[in-house]
Amino acid sequence: MVMYLCVGLLCTVLIVFLKLMFVCNRVASAPGKVLMTGGYLVLERPNAGLVLSTNARFYAIVKPFYDDEKANCWAWSVYYQATVKFSCFSRCWAGGILDAFSRSWMDVKLTAPQLSRETIDARNPFVEQALQYVIATAYARADKDKKDSLEKLLKQGLDITIMGANEFYSYRDQLEARGLPLAPESLAALPPFLSITFNADNSNVTNCKPEVAKTGLGSSAAMTTAVVAALLHYLGIVNLSGVNSAHHKETRSNKDLDLVHMLAQTSHCMAQGKVGSGFDVSCAVYGSQRYIRFSPEVLSSAQIAGIGSLLQEVIIDVIDGKWNHEITKFSLPPRMTLVLGEPGSGGSSTPSMVGAVKKWQKSEPEKSLYTWTKLSEANVLLEKQLNKLSELAEQKHEAYESIIDRCSMQKSEKWLEHAIGPSEQAVVEALLAARNAMLDIRSHMRHMGEAAGVPIEPDTQTRLLDATLDTEGVLLAGIPGAGGFDAVFAITLGDSTSKVAESLSLHNVLALPVREDPHGVCLEDGDPRLQDITVGVSSATIN
Repeated sequence: MVMYLCVGLLCTVLIVFLKLMFVCNRVASAPGKVLMTGGYLVLERPNAGLVLSTNARFYAIVKPFYDDEKANCWAWSVYYQATVKFSCFSRCWAGGILDAFSRSWMDVKLTAPQLSRETIDARNPFVEQALQYVIATAYARADKDKKDSLEKLLKQGLDITIMGANEFYSYRDQLEARGLPLAPESLAALPPFLSITFNADNSNVTNCKPEVAKTGLGSSAAMTTAVVAALLHYLGIVNLSGVNSAHHKETRSNKDLDLVHMLAQTSHCMAQGKVGSGFDVSCAVYGSQRYIRFSPEVLSSAQIAGIGSLLQEVIIDVIDGKWNHEITKFSLPPRMTLVLGEPGSGGSSTPSMVGAVKKWQKSEPEKSLYTWTKLSEANVLLEKQLNKLSELAEQKHEAYESIIDRCSMQKSEKWLEHAIGPSEQAVVEALLAARNAMLDIRSHMRHMGEAAGVPIEPDTQTRLLDATLDTEGVLLAGIPGAGGFDAVFAITLGDSTSKVAESLSLHNVLALPVREDPHGVCLEDGDPRLQDITVGVSSATIN
C-alpha cells in the first residue's frame, strides 16, 4: 500500500514538474485547410471559396531564451526593415533581431525539430516577418509603462519552436520502410512530429513540385498563424485564453483574433513576396468558412515600405486599413465526412501554377473569361446544394438520417431507388445535384489546366477521382485548391469512410487520418510533445 502511494506521489510530482518546466511557454496551434471550391477564382473579388479547416494542426511554442534579462542585448529599430538573421546548424537556428543604428541584438532561437537536413535557404522568412510585425505592433500600441515591461520581456530573448502534424507532410517512405500498409491507421501509429521528407528532385518544373514533400494542407499559412498568435499572446498584446480547441467560441467578431488575422496575413504575404488570396490564413485563424478575399491594396503600405520607413507606422496603417474580406460560417452537412488521399507524388507548388494560369488569362482573355464564368457558376451551384442539404438535415431530420444511411451503402446511381417519400427524394436530388456540380467544376478546372499548360488535374488524378466516385457512399471527389499532385479529397456519406480508405489503398493511395474540424487558431495547454508522456505517467501502475 505504501509503495503504491509513493509511486502515485512520484507520478503526480513528475507531471507537475513537466508542466512547470513549460509554465512560461505560450503554445498556439492553427489548422490546415482544404479548399473545396474556389480554386483560382478566389484570387479575385467577389468570387467566394468554400474552405474547410482540419484536425491537422501546426504548433508554435514561444518562451524566454534566458531566465533573466540580458544586459545590452535589446533595442528595437523603429525603422523598416529590422534585420532578422538566423545561422543554421542542424535543426536549430540562432540569431537575433538587429537594431540598424545601435547595433544591439535581441537574441532569438528558432528550432524546427522536424528538419532532418538543412533546406536550400536556412532562413525562415515566415517567422522573420511574424517577429518584425508582431514586435512593431507591440511597440506601436504600448504606452510608456507597457513599453518598459515589453522591453524587459524582450531582453530575455525569444526561444521559438515550430512543428506540424504528420498529416502536413508525406510519410509514405517511412511506412514502406516499416513494412506498414497504406492505411490511415498506419500513419496514426507513427510517432508524432516525424522528420520531414524531401522530394528527390526539387527542380522538377514540369510537375511544379516544392522542395518538401507535402500533402497540400497549407503548412506555411498554419505555421505563420500559429507563430503570430503565440507571439502576440506571449507579449500580452492579445488574450487568447478563452480560445482553445476544447471550447472554441463563435469568434468571427473577436478583436484579438482579428488582430492575429491581420498580422498573419501581412507576415505571410510579405514572406511570399506577393499578396495572395489569403483564404488559407483566414481558415487558419477562424476555421471552416465561406471566404471572399480582401482587396490587396490594404497591404500596399507594407509592400512599398523601404529602408527609412517607420515600421510602427507601416503596421498601424495596415491594421487601420479597410479589411473588406467576407467570412461566413460554413461546414459540411451532417453525416458527411472529409477524406483525404495522398497519392505519393510529393505535392505541387501553388505559386508556379497560379502564375501559369494568370499568364493564360492575359494571352487569351475571352476564352479564359468564359471558362472562369462557367467555373464560378458550378461553384455557386455546389455551395447552394450543400446549404440545402444542411437545411434538410435540420428540417427533415429523420428522413435525412434514414436516406443518408441507405445511400452510404450504395453507389450514386442507386440512390434514388432507395428514397422513400418526398422528403427523402428531396435529399437525394440535392445530393445528385451537388455531385453533378462537382463534376462540372472538375471539367472546367481540367480545361483551364490544359489551356495554361499546368497539371491542375493530371491524368493520374483523374483516374483516381473517377474510381473514388464509383465507390459506395461517395458524394464528391476532387483536387483541392490549385490542384496538381497534392492530396485528393472525397466527401463520404454516413459510415462509408472505411470503404473509401480501402478503395484508395487498392490504388496505392494513402488515406490520411484527417477530418474536418471547424476550429481555427487556439491556445494549447502545453507542449504537444509532452501529451503522451504525461498521459503515460498518470496511468502508470505496478504489477
